[in-house]
Amino acid sequence: MQLTMLGTGNALVTKCYNTCFILEDKQKYFLVDGGGGNTVLSQLEKVGVDLLQVHDIFVTHKHIDHVLGIVWLVRIICQNMLKGKYQGEANVYAHAELIAIIKTLTDMLLQAKQTKLIGDRVHLIPVEDGEVKTIIGHRVQFFDIYSTKAKQFGFTFQLNAKEKLTCCGDEPYSESEHDYAVGSKWLLHEAFCLFGQAAIFNPYEKHHSTVKDACQLAEKLGVKNLVLYHTEDKNIANRKKLYSEEGKQFYTGNLYIPEDLETIEL
Repeated sequence: MQLTMLGTGNALVTKCYNTCFILEDKQKYFLVDGGGGNTVLSQLEKVGVDLLQVHDIFVTHKHIDHVLGIVWLVRIICQNMLKGKYQGEANVYAHAELIAIIKTLTDMLLQAKQTKLIGDRVHLIPVEDGEVKTIIGHRVQFFDIYSTKAKQFGFTFQLNAKEKLTCCGDEPYSESEHDYAVGSKWLLHEAFCLFGQAAIFNPYEKHHSTVKDACQLAEKLGVKNLVLYHTEDKNIANRKKLYSEEGKQFYTGNLYIPEDLETIEL
């Protein structure tokens, strides 16, 4: 299995793309979030993923840096369905409130001939807290992260009988996520900035974590591999080095600070 980061930045970055990623297993794809625009299309192209082969998409929450790219994805999928190029059906998963928002956006912004496919071949599927789905042949369990901002879901992705990957969304871990995150082989967690630069970026005011916070959490939860994303971009040229240096002071597992378009073997 592979994890490819299509984007690694927070909402206001300009030197990288907003955080979104894709999981691949035997040329089957599970896309998570779409970023803030149609750059998601070029990011997929750059990593060699054909959108016509993507049939499962999950949207974590309604913030524009995660959901607006979804409208572009639905548009291109519908266009290609109409041309006879997209085979099969497409599934978009999110919590019920967000599904309603995506439906409203697509109804307002896409052509009628495209929106007619929504509900027919493009399925907007609401998921509940704790609900389990089978996606690209793997057990996926969604969970409410109990955000204090917009309602947001994360998920656990069962890699095999004993190992799992957990995505905590783009907000700090809360104890409600413990049973999902503890003992994960892979943990995907936001890190808005270095702890040493918290006074510059004010992550706590934005309800985000620092590298130190995320690494201390992963150590406590017994996580083997930690992937940090949703960062600032002022340190982009040296981000990997700086974040790794701070993180390794607090975490003894394998620490990953991916760049946009970087693929990690799971």
